[in-house]
Amino acid sequence: MASRTRPVVSRRERPAKPALTREGIVAAAVGVMQAEGLDRVTMRRLAQELDTGPASLYVYVRNTAELHAAMLEQLLGQVDLSPVTAAGDWRDRLITVLSSYLSILFGQPGLAQSVLVTRPSGPAYLSLAEGILALLSAGGVPPGRAAWAVDLLLHFATSTAAEQGTRHRAADADDEEDALAAALREAPAETFPHIAALGAELLSGAGPDRLTWGFRVLISGITQTPRPEEPEPRENP
Repeated sequence: MASRTRPVVSRRERPAKPALTREGIVAAAVGVMQAEGLDRVTMRRLAQELDTGPASLYVYVRNTAELHAAMLEQLLGQVDLSPVTAAGDWRDRLITVLSSYLSILFGQPGLAQSVLVTRPSGPAYLSLAEGILALLSAGGVPPGRAAWAVDLLLHFATSTAAEQGTRHRAADADDEEDALAAALREAPAETFPHIAALGAELLSGAGPDRLTWGFRVLISGITQTPRPEEPEPRENP
């Protein structure tokens, strides 16, 4: 009986693998995250995706935290910055920019959690920060106060995306919400008079209305609250 042998393929006849680049690694990581979730974005999984060894990736990306920051940097290119130069109230335009940033993170809550401790620093992030500063300047916010406000506003948006996005994906999220609502509703007035008085109001306004209100509270505070080294505003006699 004749033996069956597989044809030998010369290495020279195989198509050459694309050269590894940092941009290619980040693009592959974003693709895996969007298809399989952030938990699946590991060096081993990326090496499989790129047909290479995990050790080769560390030449371009030092660790997972740096990779997450680079992934966010790529996604930040999708933030709508057109309101920065548009007409209209500067507060409304600022909220539109921040809401665009939040909507991108809302779709990737795991990445939002990572960004709370690891920040991007590329051109897309700088463009976002520049846009926020331009709008604060248009509103007459003092430069030093505006500098601190960038981090405050982005942290609020990032933490909201991390919390809400993760909660919505949790299997028992609805049960937890129901349990909290019941606890607030049934709180005895003699022990918790303020909770009993407010009741369902504590959980009301879920969605964009409450989020926009939160941004407006922060923006109002930024315009009215001096930094420690600023002189306190004088009261009219």
